[in-house]
Amino acid sequence: MGVNSNRVDPFETIKIQSEIPMYQSPLEIHKVRLPPERTTLQKLRHRLFEIFFSDDPFHGFKNQTSFTKFLLYIFSIFQWGPKYSLNLFRSDIISDLTIDSLVIPQGISYAKLANLPPIIGLYSSFVPALIYSVLGSSRHLGVGPVSIASLVMGSMLSESVSYSQDPILYLKLAFTATFFAGLFQSSLGVLRLGFVIDFLSKATLVGFMAGAAIIVSLQQLKGLLGIVHFTSKMQIVPVLVSVFKERDEIGELPKGLNPPSSNMLYFSGPHLALAIKTGLVTGILSLTEGIAVGRTFASLQNYQVDGNKEMMAIGLMNIAGSCSSCYVTTGSFSRSAVNYNAGAHL
Repeated sequence: MGVNSNRVDPFETIKIQSEIPMYQSPLEIHKVRLPPERTTLQKLRHRLFEIFFSDDPFHGFKNQTSFTKFLLYIFSIFQWGPKYSLNLFRSDIISDLTIDSLVIPQGISYAKLANLPPIIGLYSSFVPALIYSVLGSSRHLGVGPVSIASLVMGSMLSESVSYSQDPILYLKLAFTATFFAGLFQSSLGVLRLGFVIDFLSKATLVGFMAGAAIIVSLQQLKGLLGIVHFTSKMQIVPVLVSVFKERDEIGELPKGLNPPSSNMLYFSGPHLALAIKTGLVTGILSLTEGIAVGRTFASLQNYQVDGNKEMMAIGLMNIAGSCSSCYVTTGSFSRSAVNYNAGAHL
């Protein structure tokens, strides 16, 4: 039999009835209140709070009173002091003895860069370090005089006042510039402006420090060769003869610890603007270098350095230093590297 291609097989149609209930709930409308209208002053205050206090500075201190939180945040010694042990003390003593061999020649040479007496460099290596150990948040930052701030202070002050002609006035301006540098630095920390440091690019800092290193090296040539006055007719033979025959006498050095210098602060007179300008410039440079060095070594040990807290610590140690015969100080990379490699913990 042939196959009929036009044949259609019958099929059954199955109807499926859904058993979904026909009940539908009515739409419920909830009334939402509009946010309360704020004044312009309230909006500005809220915006400033978001900028300067994006993170709570006291978030790490739970179940404490407000006064206790403030003390723990400002004075870091209350955080690490109870955890300090004899093993940590032994490591810190070894690192301190190691870094002393670096602090003394650095303090003397950097003071000469600032056209200051060598003893001022030694004074500046003592008091600021004590202040920072109580307030600072970095475990490895070694504070003291640095080359860049010393060079800038010496060049700016020497434009108007010469240490050889008026040493008392020069010292007054140096201490006053240190005071204003510390005041500016601590004010940035109080106002929570630590993010300002992030706007200084790495290329700018590296270029500036490289140029400063060359200038510092050239500045030391006159002291290395014993040249006091440069003339246009200097010959190589007389210069070499004078180098080997010249003998400098230091004289008497004052005994004791840092003498007070609060009575030498210069707050009125024709050179006050120079002291303020020098303090602002050296304050920015030293603050940038100190925070950069602190963050570098903190990243190696996986702990955080609070930029705002560092600003307050560096600023307060410079204010205290200006009253104890010290000039501008900050965190030094060479001192911090020695601290880190010598096994310092706190």
